[in-house]
Amino acid sequence: MTNEKITQFELEVLELLKNVMDPEIEINIVDLGLIYELRYNGVDEIDINLTFSTPSCPLGETIISNIKTTIAKKYSTIKTNVTVVFEPKWSTALISEEGKKILGL
Repeated sequence: MTNEKITQFELEVLELLKNVMDPEIEINIVDLGLIYELRYNGVDEIDINLTFSTPSCPLGETIISNIKTTIAKKYSTIKTNVTVVFEPKWSTALISEEGKKILGL
């Protein structure tokens, strides 16, 4: 993730998003490095910039839906805005150390 400063709440949301899996790779989207930015406005909205491992990801809408559902289950009054970006291009270098362990890399 590219955030320079991240709040405790944003860290909690990222931890929560470890429950959202990339269905094709079967690793969570945080450790896979798909979340590029997560910002909470301090009141009622979370903005997330994420990418997919491939621009033609057939399950992209499922991932977005799972993100929104996962956050809404815990924070029902917060609106989640998800923007899909492809710059910078995703690569395996973005996978966390935990993700590499899961994938056996």
